Amino acid sequence: MVRSFTLLCLLILALPSLALTQLIASVDRNPVLQGEYFVLSIAADDTVQGSQPDTSALLKNFIVGPTSLSSQTSIINGAITKKTVWKTELMSRKSGNFEIPAFKIQGIESKPFNIEIKKREAQTDDNNDIFIKTSLTPHTLFVQQAGVYNVKLYLAKELSEGSLTTPELEDAKISQLGKQVESNEIINGKRYLVVSRDYLVQPQKSGAFTIAAPVFNGRIRQNYRSISASAIGEDTQLTVKPIVDNYQGNWLPSELVTLHEEFQPDSQSFEVGTPITRTITLTAVGITKEQLPEIKLENIAGIKSYPDQAENKNAVRDGRIVSQRIESFALLPQKPGTYTLPEVKVPWFNTVINKMEYAVLPQKRITVTGSELKSAPIQPDAINSNITNSERSQQAPQTEIVEKIEPLSLWLTILGYVLWLLTLVILIIYIIKKRNHIQNRADSKPENKTQDNLKACFSQLKSAAKNNNANEFNQAFLSFCKIKCGSSQANISHLLDLYQSSDLTEQVKNLQTALYSQQTKNIDLDKIIMLLQKSPNAENTDSLTLKPLY
Repeated sequence: MVRSFTLLCLLILALPSLALTQLIASVDRNPVLQGEYFVLSIAADDTVQGSQPDTSALLKNFIVGPTSLSSQTSIINGAITKKTVWKTELMSRKSGNFEIPAFKIQGIESKPFNIEIKKREAQTDDNNDIFIKTSLTPHTLFVQQAGVYNVKLYLAKELSEGSLTTPELEDAKISQLGKQVESNEIINGKRYLVVSRDYLVQPQKSGAFTIAAPVFNGRIRQNYRSISASAIGEDTQLTVKPIVDNYQGNWLPSELVTLHEEFQPDSQSFEVGTPITRTITLTAVGITKEQLPEIKLENIAGIKSYPDQAENKNAVRDGRIVSQRIESFALLPQKPGTYTLPEVKVPWFNTVINKMEYAVLPQKRITVTGSELKSAPIQPDAINSNITNSERSQQAPQTEIVEKIEPLSLWLTILGYVLWLLTLVILIIYIIKKRNHIQNRADSKPENKTQDNLKACFSQLKSAAKNNNANEFNQAFLSFCKIKCGSSQANISHLLDLYQSSDLTEQVKNLQTALYSQQTKNIDLDKIIMLLQKSPNAENTDSLTLKPLY
């Protein structure tokens, strides 16, 4: 008892003397291959709270990944040792010698040092298990013209996990088109899994630019072992031409722009009060759907026009982006007669012949007739002046009936139009309710399924922990990562970023070390389960962006 009390007093007396005295920066390997990730560690000899190194200076020469924090305290023979470590993933697209600058925390500064980035050997199809090919269509773009940048990752080995970065281009908009496509290809007798992605590249300034190729980093299986692997594609040089002078209208740089129209019913003669649906489709190659202009029709006396909501869409065809804008107009003739629908004209710039052109719908004539329910008026000369008074008395009721038919046909036309509108409203309400019902079912089912899958994973984890089976525990843990992160492409590093728990990171590191190296570590599987049952930070969940391959 006295001994324990004495030790406690010594610890209390020693605490004020502890302070940050040393800051050491280091990397896990040097030299490093071009396009290969390496880990920068910054270690402090004390517990540091509320501060972290400023890594913004690294952005000049490196791609900077997320930073993780870990701290530990140990007591050996009454001596207290504290340590705080920040780890950041870095990658350089260029080869050469680069400086890792000094970092400063609480007045203590680390020493700068140099790191060598070696140029990666040229990748060929026959001597690499992993390589990347890129292409851009078309090769030259105008400002705001959209090109398709294709990335193909070739894998000859089984992939455990991996991620592929997004191509980079200064002063340009880049976004992925659709989902990645997987296929198989045989090159020089070797079978490859080919992962293909299309990106929409839209430069915003003219000049000469370089598209920085994507970088792959991951792990592959080789001889029942998981080893790290990486690859980088070749950069693409791009020349962007400026907007031509004296161009008028919406700037539409394209290889082809067309206009097409359809009428429903398909006829050139219509009755008064009969709704006519006119659908106009604007199609453009090398233009995003957001760039397509609105189609406006001129007002025509005697015909009312009601525009519908436009539909925009795009797709990739033969390596080029093709966009469409579909607009529908409900035309309602009010009076009989012959009408001329004016031409529709859309200006665009032809990037093939470098000339301004127009997509045109020629004017169209339609004929509007009276309603079939109307009878022809009785002409005065049709009455025989020699008929008797009795015959005139018999003719009078017939004339009265003809006069009553005209207002009757008008009311029937109005009634038919009202019934048509009422049917349309009922149909729209039905579609909206059915869509909401389907959406509610779709929203509820995945949530329930996710909870059931999480429960099943926890059951597998507990069973493996009870049997002290690390391999079985690791398999269940990988499944848990994918479900918890909400993506089939998630891996262990994404889950650790989600939880931001130093204890969980340390325990998982022990597990991985025991599985994939000759070192032995004390693995506390029950503690990992306990840490996984804690809810991750909501901010981390919202900020988690995952773009791996699987």
